[in-house]
Formats: sequence, C-alpha cells, structure tokens
Amino acid sequence: MYVVVAHPPSTDRDTAAVFQPLDTAGAPSGPAVNAAAEDLHRTFARFEAGSPRWVWESTRAWYPGLLAAGISVERCHDLALTRAVLAFSPYCSSSAYAEELRSRLVDGEEPSLPRQILPPPPAPNQSSLFDDVPTASGPEAGAVAAEFRSQLQAVTGSTHPRRLSLLLAAESAGALLAAEMESTGLPWRRDIHEELLERLLGARPPEGQRPPALERLATELREALGSPTLNPDSPQELIRALHRAGIEVATTRSWELEQQKHRAIGPLLAYKKLSRLLTANGWTWLDTWVDNGRFRPEYVVGGVVSGRWASRGGGALQIPRMVRDAVRPDPGHVLIVADAAQLEPRVLAALAQDSALATAARGKDLYQGIAEQGFGGDRAKAKLAMLGAMYGATTGESGRLMPQLARTYPRAIGVVEAAARVGESGGTVGSFLGRGCPPASERWRAAQRTTSAEEQRRADAAARSRGRFTRNFVVQSTAAEWALCWLAEVRRRLRVLGGPAAVTGIVFFLHDEVMLHVPEERAGEVSRLIEESAAAATELMFGRIPIEFAVNVLVVHSYADAK
Repeated sequence: MYVVVAHPPSTDRDTAAVFQPLDTAGAPSGPAVNAAAEDLHRTFARFEAGSPRWVWESTRAWYPGLLAAGISVERCHDLALTRAVLAFSPYCSSSAYAEELRSRLVDGEEPSLPRQILPPPPAPNQSSLFDDVPTASGPEAGAVAAEFRSQLQAVTGSTHPRRLSLLLAAESAGALLAAEMESTGLPWRRDIHEELLERLLGARPPEGQRPPALERLATELREALGSPTLNPDSPQELIRALHRAGIEVATTRSWELEQQKHRAIGPLLAYKKLSRLLTANGWTWLDTWVDNGRFRPEYVVGGVVSGRWASRGGGALQIPRMVRDAVRPDPGHVLIVADAAQLEPRVLAALAQDSALATAARGKDLYQGIAEQGFGGDRAKAKLAMLGAMYGATTGESGRLMPQLARTYPRAIGVVEAAARVGESGGTVGSFLGRGCPPASERWRAAQRTTSAEEQRRADAAARSRGRFTRNFVVQSTAAEWALCWLAEVRRRLRVLGGPAAVTGIVFFLHDEVMLHVPEERAGEVSRLIEESAAAATELMFGRIPIEFAVNVLVVHSYADAK
C-alpha cells in the first residue's frame, strides 16, 4: 500500500496535511484523511503501523519532524529525487513524463553538479479524486498522486523497469537514512578536539587574531622571505613575496611548493597545514557544528550527478585524519567502520562481465590480482593502469601501461572506452540501474562548431574532457548505486534485528564507507550483518555473478584507528 501525504494550500487553516491511501497502481484505495496540526503525528503513526510506502514531495520536508516526534518510517517514495533520476534516465528517455521534465530543466554548464528540475505545476481537475476532501485541500494532494502515477507509468514503460525500480527505491531509502543520520548525529568528543587544537595551535585566540602557533610561523615566514608586513593568508601577497625571494612558482599549492628549495618553504607548508585545520575544523567549526556530543551535518542525497552524496556545511564528507580521533563512541558502545574494497574496478568487472577481471577480484586486494595477471606482480603499476583507464588518465605512465591492461581485460576496457567515445561526440551514458548523465550544454555544442584552427583545438580539448567525464560516469554512478543498495540493506536488516530504533546505529556514510555506533556486545552480530548486506546488494543488482564485492569491517573505539 502507498500513502500520499501532502500539505494543503496555505489558505486552508484547518488542515495540517492530507493523507490518501493508494493501491499499487497509484489509484485511491480508500477515503482521504484530513489531519489537523494536533493530530498530524498520530495520523502518521497510525498509517505507519500498516507498513506503507509513503509518497511525498521531499523526504527532507517531512521526515526530520517525524523523527523529532519519535516516528520512524520504514519506506518512502521521494518524488523530487525520483524526478531528478527519471529526467535523464536512458531507460525511459522517450516517456512523455521524462520529456516534460527535460523541458523544464534549469540548464547549467558544468557536469559536476546536478541540474535542477523544477517541481510540476498543480495538476488540473484533480479534486474529483478526493470528493470527501475539502476543495481547498484536494488539488495539492491530487497533484502529488497524479505525479506519482506518472512516475510509476514511466518506470513500468521503461526498457529496464526492475533495475529502475531498484534505483528509485534505494534512492528514497537513502533519503530516509540521511535524515536519520542527521537526527542521530555522529558521536564527537569536544574535549578531545579542543585538546588537539590547543596542542597544535596553542590557546584559543581572541576573535580576529591568529593562534600562537600560526603567529610564530607567520613571523618565521616573514623573516625567511624578507617581507616584514606579509599577510600569509593573502594568496596575492604571498605569491609576490615568494617571487621577490626568487621562488618562481605559479601557485601556492603544496605540491608545487614542495618542489622548491628555500628556507621559507618549511614554515610556509607548516602554516598552510595548520591554517587549513583552523579554518575547516577549528574552534568556530566546533561551536557551529558540534552540539551535545554530536556532529549533525546536512547530507544531500544524489547531490552529485553520478549519484554520490554531497553535504551542506560542516565538511561532513571531508573529515580530515587530523581530527578523526575526536569521533569516539559513547560508553558501552563501539564504532564499526566498513568500506568496500576497490569498489569501482569490481563494478567495472560486473558491468563488462569480464571473467579475467572477475578472477582478479577474488579476495580483498583486486590490484594485487591484476598485478599477478599482467604486470609481473607490480601492484603499483596495476593500480596506476586501472585508475587511469577509469578516470581517463591515459597519457604518461598510465598511457604506457594501457595496452597491457587492454590485452588482459578487453571487455572491461571496452566499456570505458565506448563511454568515452559517446561523451566526446556529445552523447549521454547511463549507469547499470538507469541513472543518466546530463546532456552536453548548448555552450559545449556551440563550441564544437568551429571555424578556425584555434577554436578546433579548444573544441577538441572540451570533447576529450567530456569523454573523461562519461568514461568515469558509467563506473562511478554504478558504484554509487551498489553502495546505496548496500546501505539500504544494512538499514533494513538492522530494523529487522532490533526494531525501528536500531536504525539509529548508522551514523556516517561516505561514498563506499559506512560507520555504525552500536552496543559493544552486539559488535560481532552487526559486523556479520554488514558483510551479509554487501553480498545481498551484489545479488540484488547483478544477480548471482562470480565477482566478490569484498568489504573491510573494523571495530574500533576511535575513528582514527579505522584508517
């Protein structure tokens, strides 16, 4: 059973939400229910007892409030996330719904961020579906139900409905879990973090002043460069001071500075490292993001076009090693940190059905398996070659190793090479479950219509860049799908194991890594659950295939011990 829930128009002051049960085809299966504000959570709880799949515009709009009221939701269908997938999915590209979505696309120029799909206007003549609902409430609930049916029809009529249904279910499950992780928070010891800051930076300075350690390094740097008024936080001033001292660098990036020999380089690199700590995870960060022993960032499900998550504020997806020791479990608990070993090349083996690469993937270290098959046991060369193939680094050493890789794994290399050619010609590619990459922008297409040799060189460079993007998209997006299926399966099994409250054990997710916070006596049980969930996710996506998706599971008392 599905249950649509929608806000009424703002002119209706008597109803907080409208609930409409639907059957599996999206048609009304019972009378709609109006819920006043004081009955809203009780109504949610009553419907949730029947294990429905909730249908709503946005999980972020509804679920945090429910969690605050102690209501955990098992399943949902997020219209907004589904809309973003179906707009570009190659599996339903010819559906009227997908075409209409693309017509409302807010175009951008870069493939690094998802394009925005505007929400649909209210559907006309929908109030007849809800005759027992006040007229002011009907159209909005009807619009939600109408779009839900359109999405169901687009999936049913697609070329791969089972795959696409799995992707949408996993995406919506991810939205539920993102809200749950934000509500639960990542355990964070403020005292340990502050001790780290004081040890590395010195005492907390007054607002607007540098910590003692940074001020000492700034003084040392000024002396080394002969620039007594230098502000090392100004890139422009710094680059001019470096040039005056005879240090010819184009940027102040660490990798470029490390190539130089000058007594200013040591203090400058040390200053940059500590300055990053202060800016990204200093006292201001602690005051802003850590409350009552928990770090609660905002996760953005599908925030990258490949389907990977992003985050807003707090740098949740970039917790530096330097501060990971502050991530400690509560008394009587442990952290379980699990990551998928070399996920993307394993995904490539599954996509290509490459038996030789599947053989290399048996065991924890796929790169060593590749090395033994074609690189004389040299793991470093094998890794460089495979990463080059997936990310388009086919010049230099990676390019030199590519022929050997192509001879050993022709099917796997054929997949990424074909995706690159499609991208270079302006075409689009898709993941295994049906996430499609955005189309080339009009600016890109216009640039390909060249009239001079210089324009042709720029056009060729742009084509190669898009080819590198599509080359990796087919692998990275499918890997993101596997990780999301794994995460959803872990969540599902935790609920079976310990009821809805058990889901709060998941506290962090990053691409191919998941962290759980669980009672110490259940660590072994949950560790096995994580490994079993990985195998289940593989079979759910690809069926029974001879490729192992190995996961590394560690039980630790500090996140710093997991790396």
